[in-house]
Amino acid sequence: METKKLTRSNDKLLAGVCAGIAEYFDIDPTLVRVSYVALSFFFAGFPGLLLYIILMIIMPQKETME
Repeated sequence: METKKLTRSNDKLLAGVCAGIAEYFDIDPTLVRVSYVALSFFFAGFPGLLLYIILMIIMPQKETME
């Protein structure tokens, strides 16, 4: 059994945070991105931006197989 690891995705628009979360939960990255933007606007934007920056720093980049 393979262990899942939360990493930033190579399929990225900014830093790959939302796509990495989508890969971890095996859902569509667009759904995660739209939900994230909607929640950020609902909660006045700033906490969402701060959370994204923190996740961008904390989440490791996905290792590529070459």
